[in-house]
Amino acid sequence: MTVLSMSRAEIDRVHVLRDVVAERISVREASQLLRVTRRQVFRLLQAYHSRGPSALVSTRRGRPSNRSYPAALRTEALALIKATYADFGPTLACEKLSERHGIHLGVETVRRWMLADGICQDRKQRLKPVHQPRYRRDCIGELVQIDGSEHWWFEDRGPQCTLLVFIDDATSRLMHLRFVPTESTFDYFEATRAYLERYGKPVAFYSDKHATFRVNKVGATGGDGMTQFGRALHQLNIDIICANVPQAKGRVERANGTLQDRLVKEMRLAGISTIEAGNAFLPAFMVDFNQRFAKVPFSDKDLHRPLGENDHLDDSLAWKEERTVSQNLTLQYDQVLFILEPNEITRPLARQRVQVYDYPDGRFAIKHQGIELPYKIFDRRQQVDQAAIVENKRLGPVLAYIAERQKELDMSRSRKAPRRRGQAKSLFKVG
Repeated sequence: MTVLSMSRAEIDRVHVLRDVVAERISVREASQLLRVTRRQVFRLLQAYHSRGPSALVSTRRGRPSNRSYPAALRTEALALIKATYADFGPTLACEKLSERHGIHLGVETVRRWMLADGICQDRKQRLKPVHQPRYRRDCIGELVQIDGSEHWWFEDRGPQCTLLVFIDDATSRLMHLRFVPTESTFDYFEATRAYLERYGKPVAFYSDKHATFRVNKVGATGGDGMTQFGRALHQLNIDIICANVPQAKGRVERANGTLQDRLVKEMRLAGISTIEAGNAFLPAFMVDFNQRFAKVPFSDKDLHRPLGENDHLDDSLAWKEERTVSQNLTLQYDQVLFILEPNEITRPLARQRVQVYDYPDGRFAIKHQGIELPYKIFDRRQQVDQAAIVENKRLGPVLAYIAERQKELDMSRSRKAPRRRGQAKSLFKVG
């Protein structure tokens, strides 16, 4: 007994031809069912009469396609992929085979070869990462999750803005909320100061890998590896931990989702449409929210530490950068020339490093070894007045500044400019 391997279409074709032979249907009806011409039906009937059902099996089955690549080419390509591009995706591996080895193949061809050889897996076959839950921390103040949630909080009544959220890991209690125009270092400075003044210093903050919290530039070698926010927390003896994936800080992420529903609707009912009115509404909302959703901690101990005499929030929560004082007792910061007042303290500081303190409220200070130095500002904007009056004592520093700035006349404001409310987005410093 002979067993034939036939496709579904070939089996259907046998049934139709049997019906024609048995005169249950006409040749015309068979051509409509098989979607071929009447002449082709007669050819199939002639082959069926002479050789039976085996005549309807495709003669190409089991034979390589006329358009297939040579087996030697496939072997060579797979050997190169295994040796050099084993962790490459099919698209990138295909590009490198063409660029570096002169082997020009289609992306889908490379994908099929890699799948068949087990070099890569289809997306449907890849196992999704499992994010298992972890227990809450035992004590309040042990770990505080922070995040910024950008959303249309006022719907179409006001601008899009960001809500800074501080939530305690042990209790899921909202500790601090604040609406800000965008997620910036200065905004986190102000929100963190309000938190510390109310509750004290937690053991650690838990955040994502936003540039405010972590240096994300690959290969960054300058500096101490800290962002301005990280440096501020280090001075206050507070640790910061960055989560690798959003699911790791799920409490604040889930809280954001709840807030984007409840808070938006509560502010709609209250007719709130501005950031200022929203911030005034938040304390009462937090009380109600915590009564509904906060959990009881495993331990009654509060690990918040009170602010000490050495915790200077003004200086810690400020943007700090070092500058070198010139021979003329001048220094530049953010394309602004600062002229130090000559006295017994500033005169020896030529070619010395000093620190510029840029405070969130817009104040500046220049310090050396903790001593604040007197200064005046010569801003580039004063150059618009070509007949400006300059004191004789200031002429040297002014001319030196003008000569240097003329070399960079077409340069825009530094990308490292600190963020100020009301400025254009291109002028913001965020990390």
